Formats: sequence, C-alpha cells, structure tokens
Amino acid sequence: MEKHAIFGGKVLPYALLAPQLAIILVFFYWPASQAVWQSFLQQDAFGLKSEFIGLANYAELLTSREYYRTLSTTLVFSTAVAGLSLGIALLLAVQADKQIRGAGVYRTLLIWPYAVAPAVAGVLWLFMFQPSLGMLARGLRTLGVDWNPLLNGNHAMTLVVLAATWKQISYNFLFFLAGLQAIPRSVYEAAAIDGAKPRRRFWTITFPLLSPTAFFLLVVNVVYVFFDTFGIIDTVTQGGPSKATETLVYKVYVDGKLGSDLGGSAAQSVILLVIVMALTAVQFKFIERKVTY
Repeated sequence: MEKHAIFGGKVLPYALLAPQLAIILVFFYWPASQAVWQSFLQQDAFGLKSEFIGLANYAELLTSREYYRTLSTTLVFSTAVAGLSLGIALLLAVQADKQIRGAGVYRTLLIWPYAVAPAVAGVLWLFMFQPSLGMLARGLRTLGVDWNPLLNGNHAMTLVVLAATWKQISYNFLFFLAGLQAIPRSVYEAAAIDGAKPRRRFWTITFPLLSPTAFFLLVVNVVYVFFDTFGIIDTVTQGGPSKATETLVYKVYVDGKLGSDLGGSAAQSVILLVIVMALTAVQFKFIERKVTY
C-alpha cells in the first residue's frame, strides 16, 4: 500500500507560499504598478513635483520617429541574436551528444560562458574587437576590413550581436543537450535499420522530438534579448554610434536616468512589457501548434 503525507492544517500551504508571493509582490507587481502610474505623470525640471498628464507620454512616444527607429533596431537585434544563439547551440548540442572521446570536457567548456555576467561578456568582446588594441580587430584590418565599431553603426551592431549571442549559447546548449539525451536510442536504431541517413534522421526524429525544448528556448531567448542584453550594450557601445545600437530597454535607461524624463521612460517600459507579452502570446498561439509533445 502506497503511503501519502497528509497535512491536517489549512494554514501550512499558505504559509509555505507566503515568502514567494511576498517576493513577487515586492519586486514585480509593486514596481510594475509604480511604472504604470509614473507613465501618466510629468515631473518638473528639478524633480520636486509631478503633474498628471494622462496619455500624453504615450502619445508623444507613438508619434516619435526616433522611437520607431529604436523599435526597428531592437527587432533586428533580437532576431539576429535569437536565431544565431539557437542555431549554434543546437549544432553544438548535436555534436556533443555523439559518442566521442573527451565529450565531457567539451560539454563543460561550452557551459562556462553561462557563468559570465552580461557586462563582463561585453567587456571581453570589446577588448577583442577594440579598433586600435583588439587582436581580432587587427586581424580584420590585415584582411582589408576597416573595422571600427566606434564610428560605424553596422560594425557596432555586429559586435553587440556577437557578444549577446556568445553569452546565450551556453544556456541554450544545456537545454538542447538535455533534450537530445532524453530521446530513446532505439528510435535512431530503428531508423538506421530502415536506411535513413543522418540528415533525414535529424529532420524526421531529432528535431520533431526536440521541438518542445526549442519552443521553450525561443520564448526565453526573446525575453533575454529584450531585457537582459542591457549590460552588454551599455559596456560595449552605450547605444552608439549615433544610436545605431540603442534598443528599447537601453532607451528606457537613457531617457529616464540620463535624460531625467521619468514619465516618458516609464511609458517606454510599459510599452516594452506589452510588446514582449504580445510576442510571447503570438508564439504560444501560432508556433506551439507545430510542437510535438
């Protein structure tokens, strides 16, 4: 007979949930509500008083050509980082899942970058690609490439995309490798007996069975690109040159912290949250249909 643990009191479940609920309330719902309220206000130049102006901050943003430029920059940046990090991580996971000598060492080395903070990752890539001192920048110049992310917006965007991609590959690699190891080997053996080549086995067996993991990582990577890449952009380019690498989350910081436009910055944060929620909802509605559970 199977034994079950039974708790008689009704207070204990709520007591166990209370710490986590308190953390969510204090560090998420309270700041979010403050940002929403702040987006309806306008502060004076000295920050001594606030005035309720309704939707004026939102109207100003939605009619600003500069804001739409930042939005397009964010979409390009997020698409490049999510696509590259997922694709490279999947390729590395497939190779690491093979029976090769020293596979454990390879897996450990591929996981290490996940422990690096975003700001530190940005500094590492900045050192490598610094126009006058970076080793890789010197190599590019010997190949005839006039590399200068300090002046060229395309070069700066390439640099932050590479840094953000490198930082996220390890996270994706962990989940892809775990998903690959969960696929029964007997399925591959049966396909091999039927004469299926490695490429066909990947697209008919591996990828469909890995689709739940891929869908989860797609959602996580979208959130990562929109929010967690702030440290990389701040340490590498500060949104420059000429705001070529200024994303939505970095614009919130620039307008709020540096520009002292707290109302406009709060409105931007609310819009950013709505965009991420909408993208997540679209992914669950349309992409999840193709997931094989």
